[in-house]
Amino acid sequence: MNKEELNENIKNNPDELNSLSGFEIICEALVYKIYDMFGRNGLLSLLYQIGKGPGETIAKRIKEKYNKDKFEILEAMNILLTELKEYYSVQIRDIEENDEMMRLVIENRCFLRNPIKHRPKLQFGKSLCRVNKGYFECALNDLLGDNVKKIEINFLGNDDEKDKCIEELKFYYNNSNP
Repeated sequence: MNKEELNENIKNNPDELNSLSGFEIICEALVYKIYDMFGRNGLLSLLYQIGKGPGETIAKRIKEKYNKDKFEILEAMNILLTELKEYYSVQIRDIEENDEMMRLVIENRCFLRNPIKHRPKLQFGKSLCRVNKGYFECALNDLLGDNVKKIEINFLGNDDEKDKCIEELKFYYNNSNP
């Protein structure tokens, strides 16, 4: 076989590349390779930190854009999720508030949903989702400043019908004990 025959056999129109499928395979392999090398805690910590870096970046950009150092909870959610419409589709299901905390229940369809959905070893609300947890907890902590003592983001379940994850965000006010 000569070079021309080889090139004819292997040529592929770049428009036909399936980048998402390749990304899905890499995500799954990444999760399990890190798990094999560093264990569960190492995996969860590393994925959280991967999300935390971009979370710091978006919070800094929002603070500069709005020329403001501290935001209220719903204001921060509105601004952050508006900025991220390209990567997240979020709807608020419920808002509960008392003297100690505010709790939001959300429907979230994020950029990681398809890679998780299409790979048999990955699951919604599990290890790969720590990237989003790190991202949002960091960004919101930076945007809210001392308005909150602690933020928790928890996976509640998967809504197959709506093709979204159900999550809760708990914002503990500075004057309470979580």
